[in-house]
Amino acid sequence: MSEFFSSIPKIQYEGKTSKNPLAFKFYNPDEVIAGKTMRETMKFALSWWHTMCGAGADMFGSGTTDKNWSASTDEERSRNKVLAAFEIMEKLGIDYFCFHDRDVSPDYATLAESNAALDKAVEVIVEMQAKTGKKCLWGTANCFSHPRYMSGAGTSPSADVFAFAAAQIKKALEITVKLGGNGYVFWGGREGYETLLNTNMGLELDNMARLMRLAVNYGRSIGFTGDFYVEPKPKEPTKHQYDFDSATVIGFLRKYGLDKDFKLNIEANHATLAMHTFQHELRVARDNGMFGSIDANQGDTLLGWDTDQFPTNVYDTTLCMYEVLKAGGFTNGGLNFDSKARRGSFALDDIFYSYISGMDAFALGLRIAAKIIEDGRIDDFVAKRYASWGTGIGADIINGKADLAALEKYALEKGEVIGSVTSARQEMLEDIMNNIMFTL
Repeated sequence: MSEFFSSIPKIQYEGKTSKNPLAFKFYNPDEVIAGKTMRETMKFALSWWHTMCGAGADMFGSGTTDKNWSASTDEERSRNKVLAAFEIMEKLGIDYFCFHDRDVSPDYATLAESNAALDKAVEVIVEMQAKTGKKCLWGTANCFSHPRYMSGAGTSPSADVFAFAAAQIKKALEITVKLGGNGYVFWGGREGYETLLNTNMGLELDNMARLMRLAVNYGRSIGFTGDFYVEPKPKEPTKHQYDFDSATVIGFLRKYGLDKDFKLNIEANHATLAMHTFQHELRVARDNGMFGSIDANQGDTLLGWDTDQFPTNVYDTTLCMYEVLKAGGFTNGGLNFDSKARRGSFALDDIFYSYISGMDAFALGLRIAAKIIEDGRIDDFVAKRYASWGTGIGADIINGKADLAALEKYALEKGEVIGSVTSARQEMLEDIMNNIMFTL
């Protein structure tokens, strides 16, 4: 395998006392935590878009990192990106990758040319998968960057654009199946509106559901047996996106009968933009049987846009992994690093420092989450707080035995009930969490 990172060794676990920046301090892939190895539980994945394509450009400036991969043509660049990506995965011990079609190969003059070039690049990925055993976590189509998608893809006012997006999704599904992917993601980056003055919202939502149903039907017909995902996000680039948050997406999927095929791909930074916590979005998905996969990043609460930072907030990673463990772990999903180094971290080697920080943060989060569950104090407190629902009138309500008349009779006989409300003890529980975190 040709090396793009000759100065970077294979990253090893050295433990929490190590001061080697090119070593894991908390991620020990073969260590068993909560009954599984860390590698099995977290299923880390490389993001093709940020890692292989993102050069640090933002709305105020051009890129600061050379992601040309020593290429002189688009075809050569696509090939070299594959080789570099597999070198990164090999050296970091990452087993999975995710992609948009246009990350792997760019747009050409026609759809036919784009498809042909994409096929060539995918053949290189197939070759590298055979050599390394790396797997595709999920695939998707970039139906938001090209100017044709300025007003949406599945929600475009133009039927021609809808048809083009459908063709692009068809090809992306075929590639996902060819690469052995167990997931396919819909992210509605342009599926929303800027103003309702020019928007037929009902038609747009109906059409988005039509496109998703077409994708499901075609995917199943070519042997895709994995999960379809929707990735909630409230805004940016569109002012209001239809996949606003977990609850909104779940309502949409149930309305259109798509909930049997779709689950949610939750991103931490998108939760922030929706004014939720990462844990909240995961809990909503889990409680509704819709937990699927995770975009592992973090946002900056002082900024109002999607910063896609590598995760280092251990409180967030702990509460995330708590939800993952409570959900029974991933099925087809995993932890995909939809993350990018900061614009000022422009050296290619910063890819490795960034991934190490994110993988260690989630590994530490997993260790602490397992300790919280093993410790039992928090779960026990919650169980006791809701104990009244397991007996007496609470059990009657849950079992459907109590109508309003019966509840009125009970309340009249019982009298004032404020004394039956117990203290929520939030501060005590937060102290317990800190106690567990910092005595690990």
